[in-house]
Amino acid sequence: MDRRLRIKVHQEYFNALLFRDLVERHDISHPKAVSDLAHRLVDNAASMYSINSLTGYLKSLGHKVPKASVADYLEWFEDAYFLFSVRIFDPSLARQNANPKKIYCIDHAMVASVASGILVNRGHLLENMIFCALRRVTEDIYYYKTKAGREVDFIASTRDGSRMLVQVCESLQEPQTRKREIDALTEAMSELKLQSATIVTLHEEASLTEPAGRIDVVPAWRFLLNMA
Repeated sequence: MDRRLRIKVHQEYFNALLFRDLVERHDISHPKAVSDLAHRLVDNAASMYSINSLTGYLKSLGHKVPKASVADYLEWFEDAYFLFSVRIFDPSLARQNANPKKIYCIDHAMVASVASGILVNRGHLLENMIFCALRRVTEDIYYYKTKAGREVDFIASTRDGSRMLVQVCESLQEPQTRKREIDALTEAMSELKLQSATIVTLHEEASLTEPAGRIDVVPAWRFLLNMA
């Protein structure tokens, strides 16, 4: 499909989804606020958000929408199988709710077509794609923060009920990036008592032996095939 036509189709589907599955279905009195919120979240796919920050953003655009309504909109986005929130991995529900959440779109191609930025962040697009692959297998998906504050993109249940740690990074060629990603995973593995973890990259492939266990570096295409 021609790129311009593909973008047009995605944008039309995006607008139809907002109207049919949200505004019309829930009789929303602030349809422009819903549209502005959806665009904001798609623009920031694979990024952190809080209800307070989103409410403040809508207020800056002139929308008088309370926090409770913003929370409702987020639930309705998920009910429409459109945008999904990922919480921090924590046994305390109160701490899960208090911490920022990450947002993902069920269609990473739609993100590329709808996002307003001239250049879409490739790393975030890759992370969103990996979320979509995980979401087809399980709804039990979180992000993890180590005791030292290092973040791991995903901790998710596998088909056999065990847990897997997944870090997403375009490339490990840069030494500081490589160290950051490996340190986060090895800390998480130790804290969660997991023997293996995965780093998904665009093209790189390797098997790393760390004190905490094995880290498999796999290209995105292989990870997607394994999750199919």
